[in-house]
Amino acid sequence: MSFSGALVQNAIYIAGEPHPLVTADDWEAAARERLDPAAFGYIAGGAGSERTMRANLDAFERRPLRPRMLAGNDTRDVSVEVLGTRSPAPFLLAPIGVLSIAHPDGELAVARAARETRIPLILSSAASHSIEEVAEAMGDAPRWFQLYWANDRQICESFCRRAADAGYAAIVVTLDTMTLGWRPRDLRNAYLPFMQGEGCAQFFSDPVFCSRLEKLPAEDPLTAAATMLSTFPNLGLQWDDLSWLRDRVDLPLLVKGVLTAEDAARAREAGVDGIVVSNHGRRQVDGAVAALDALVEVRAEVGPDYPLLVDGGVRTGSDVLKALAAGADAVLLGRPYVYGLAVGSQAGVEAVVTNLMAETDLTLALVGGHAARDLDASWIAASS
Repeated sequence: MSFSGALVQNAIYIAGEPHPLVTADDWEAAARERLDPAAFGYIAGGAGSERTMRANLDAFERRPLRPRMLAGNDTRDVSVEVLGTRSPAPFLLAPIGVLSIAHPDGELAVARAARETRIPLILSSAASHSIEEVAEAMGDAPRWFQLYWANDRQICESFCRRAADAGYAAIVVTLDTMTLGWRPRDLRNAYLPFMQGEGCAQFFSDPVFCSRLEKLPAEDPLTAAATMLSTFPNLGLQWDDLSWLRDRVDLPLLVKGVLTAEDAARAREAGVDGIVVSNHGRRQVDGAVAALDALVEVRAEVGPDYPLLVDGGVRTGSDVLKALAAGADAVLLGRPYVYGLAVGSQAGVEAVVTNLMAETDLTLALVGGHAARDLDASWIAASS
C-alpha cells in the first residue's frame, strides 16, 4: 500500500489536540530552547557570515513549482531507489556527527527511528556510537556509511571494512572537509565537542586507531581525542588518491561535496558510483554556490542516468520535490531530524520524518504528480 500524507494530516485533525511541532522551524525553535547554547550553535551554525546558509534556502525560493490540474493521481508513489537501496520517501537521513550533543541517545535513537520508518540512514564517521552499535540498533534497515578521509589510510580502510561487515550498503566519502571551515558561532563559544570525546566512537572502537595509542581510550580519553584530531587535516589529497580507495571498497562508492561540473567529471573518471551535491550544510565555505544551483550544473555534466543526491536547505515537502525536478535521484535530510532528536529522541526523529513524508506526498498530489521519481525540470519554473 502506498504512503498517504492525508492519513497523517487527518490523524492530527481527528485527535483535536494542539500540535505545536509541525514544520522544520517549529522543531528548530523547540531545540533551541532545550539545548545548551554552544551545542545548538554547533548544530545550527554555518561558516563565516552564513551567506551560504541563506543561499541554500534562496535557491529553493527561486524555483516555484508548476502545478498541473486534473491529473487523476488519487494514488501516488514517493519511494525511490538509489544504487540498490530503497527508501519509502525520496530522502535519506544525512550523515551528521556528534549527535550526542543533541541527545544522549544520539545515533542510536536515530537508528531506531530509521528502523521504524525504513528511511535509510547514512552514519557519520564522527558519530558518538560505533558502526557496529548502530547496525545492531537498525536491524535489517538500510544504511550507508560516511567516511571522513583521515590522513592515516589504514584507519580509513579499517572503517570501510567494518562498515561492509556490519551490513552498510554503500560508502560515502566526504571531500569538502579536509580541514574545518571558519565557524564564528563555535569560535565565540570555544566549542569543539571532539575535545570532550564526543563524536569519537568510530575511532575509539577501531583496532587500527587503538594500535596507535599507548593507552586505550578508556584509560586516557584526552590523549585519544587529541590523537583522533591529529588525523586531520588532510589537504594533500588529490583526485588520483581516489583510485586507492576505489580499489579497497567493493561496495558502491559515492563522493559528497561536489559543487561543479568539473569535479563531477573527475569523480566519474575515478570510478565513483554516485555523487552527493553538497556544500556541507553551509558549514565549510562562506559564499559558496547553493547546493540546488550546483545540482543543475552537475546533472547537465553527468547525464540523466548517473546517481545524484543533494543536500542543503531541504525543509519542506515542496523542497524535496523541487530537488527531484532539478535532477536529484533523492535528497538528504539534515538538521531538521537533529532538531527532532534534541526535542524527542527517537519519537522526535520519527515525527520529523513522518511529517516530511506526508507533506511531500500531499504536495505531489496537489501539483498533479504520480511518482516523485518521475519529476523533471518541466515541473519547476525557470530560476529567476
